[in-house]
Amino acid sequence: MKIYIDGQFYDKESAKISVFDHGLLYGDGVFEGIRFYNGRVFRLDEHVARLFDSAKAICLEIGLGPNEIASAVLETIRRNDLQDGYVRLVVTRGCGDLGLNPLLCPRATVFIIAAKITLYPQDKYENGLNVVTCATRRISHGALSPMVKSLNYLNNVLAKIEAQQAGAGEGLMLNEQGYVAECTGDNIFTVKNGALFTPPISAGALAGVTRSVVFEMASELGIAITEPEITRYDIYTADECFLTGTAAEVIPVVRLDSRTIGDGLPGPVTKRLIARYRELTASLGTAIY
Repeated sequence: MKIYIDGQFYDKESAKISVFDHGLLYGDGVFEGIRFYNGRVFRLDEHVARLFDSAKAICLEIGLGPNEIASAVLETIRRNDLQDGYVRLVVTRGCGDLGLNPLLCPRATVFIIAAKITLYPQDKYENGLNVVTCATRRISHGALSPMVKSLNYLNNVLAKIEAQQAGAGEGLMLNEQGYVAECTGDNIFTVKNGALFTPPISAGALAGVTRSVVFEMASELGIAITEPEITRYDIYTADECFLTGTAAEVIPVVRLDSRTIGDGLPGPVTKRLIARYRELTASLGTAIY
């Protein structure tokens, strides 16, 4: 495995980041997870644009332009001779001292890992996930904007631990007002009477790249979609439910908090969207080779 760090490539065993890096010390940085299929990177431009938006929001100068970052992603995949897989693109504040002061970090650190990933077993795509509501709430806009895809994921990790301890495949996170925000690593959608619903970004959801693809697919397939404030009641009483994320893709949910959603099986709208999403990822994207 070859890993990109600040313009150079290293073997996995020799790829190292300083213990004084503020990404490690304080979670001070941003990242993107990116998928590639059949020799093409899916939605590369959108991921790179979101990376730069996140960096701007936390006053982090990446030191490279969007085209340079995109080129580095493609070269990392090529160096690993992969056709299908997952890229973790990370930008930290860089090496500084033991204090918080970001001005003492003169240069950002950029590293890129390209590898295989399996987030959920195949049977979950066929039979659906069991989800539970977590007591851990989504961080509010007033604390740290959920729009920033930062390295500080402890909030999500704690919620994930709750879900795992409950024996569930994912955890549903609410905001401080009790409305649905998202799951620990995925956006959430419901289907009711043939229409799609998903929480608004203002509720605490990340502006997911796969989420935006669902909006495009819904428009193409003639499925109505809106972004109202959603409660757990709306999920309990939905006809269908599914999650979206770069690593997760589109995956059905069939139970929330011991309530069966719909008939307890992945529904027709969900299946239609999964099939269309797979068609898109198999045929579209930035060519690697």
